[in-house]
Amino acid sequence: MNIHIVQQGDTVWELANLYGISPQRVISDNGLQNSAGLVVGQALILLEPAVVYTVQQEDTLYSIAERFGITPITLIQNNPDLLIPSGPYAGQDLIIRFQDEKRRTVSINGYAYPHIQMNILERALPYLTYLTIFGYGFTETGELITIDDQPLINLAYQYQTAPVMLLSSITEDGNFSSAHASRLFQDLELQNKVIDNIITVMLEKGYLGLDIDFEYIEAKDSGAYIRFLQNITDRLHAYNFFVNTDLAPKISSEQEGLLYEAHDYGLIGAIADTVLLMTYEWGYTYGPPMAVAPLNKVREVVSYAVTQIPPGKILMGIPNYGYDWPLPYERGITMATNIGNEEAIQIADQANVQIQFDTTAQSPYFEYWNNNREHIVWFEDVRSIQAKFELMDEFSLLGAGYWNLMRPFSQNWAFISALYEVRKIVTP
Repeated sequence: MNIHIVQQGDTVWELANLYGISPQRVISDNGLQNSAGLVVGQALILLEPAVVYTVQQEDTLYSIAERFGITPITLIQNNPDLLIPSGPYAGQDLIIRFQDEKRRTVSINGYAYPHIQMNILERALPYLTYLTIFGYGFTETGELITIDDQPLINLAYQYQTAPVMLLSSITEDGNFSSAHASRLFQDLELQNKVIDNIITVMLEKGYLGLDIDFEYIEAKDSGAYIRFLQNITDRLHAYNFFVNTDLAPKISSEQEGLLYEAHDYGLIGAIADTVLLMTYEWGYTYGPPMAVAPLNKVREVVSYAVTQIPPGKILMGIPNYGYDWPLPYERGITMATNIGNEEAIQIADQANVQIQFDTTAQSPYFEYWNNNREHIVWFEDVRSIQAKFELMDEFSLLGAGYWNLMRPFSQNWAFISALYEVRKIVTP
């Protein structure tokens, strides 16, 4: 795998020729809008094939995979234009293997809302162990607030990705409520009714696990929250469902604040099958401009987490988005715009500015002008993703969890395809 930083005068055609790959592959692996849209300072992932096969008339996805001793999913990962059920066509050149050795096997979780564009979801699914669908709430009488999730569940199974249900404190008006969550934790009858309904839905719809996402829990509910987690985990384990719990990004057991105090890493890590560290949102909508997930900050959280939770249970959160701040920043006034990583490149291209890279945060950024106002954009690219995966490898974490899948990020999937085996727990 090569990461090339675009210089003045670089073209897709020249880079493709230099690295021995097709121009179309450079475009698709990097989510480029066109062959001319390169930005100085932009990082490109360039994957050199080791084995290439030309599809014959009688070939199928499964026969090609069997011939080379790989899985059909691996073949799709290496050739993302191979979608189920269309398969390959005669004369098509398929990459069987890249030159890089796989580093290790990881589990990858991705979060999506039901209104996700299906082509974006289908691009991501081959690289996912879990698809967590956001999300179910509950009423004061214990009924579930449902979502239109069946199309996502069905598509996940096609790509051997485990669909995961998500439960949060969302109310019927669409808002999250600490008081609403408190009632669930404190009222055992309500709790068991909600759990009964969760089990019914999971069995009916084909969910394989549950993601528990309760944030901003009041300190008085800390003990009740732990008891709730134990109760729901025990109940779900009886049906062979697994449980993942989302954790605020703490750096010590004594960390104060509504976001952190009830998230006892040690106790929760002992109960849940896996946990997601929400290691993002240092840069956020109303905060000062900075990287969304600066590596130095993420490292602090991971370093603490592994002292409390077995590393093999930990998924490290990765943001699939960036922010665009108007400048100057004024606390309480300035509001950043949430943007996609590929959208960030388009903004830099249109503004004709150079992309920079912060070596401490291990994140790209750039500044530009629009309507006589200066802006700064922080986002993710293949360099920042590589740094995050190297951190996960350093601590032998289970893998990564992407918040969220709603926007395309071709570089990310190409990076995973080249260097990692993705664990699949759903059999064909």
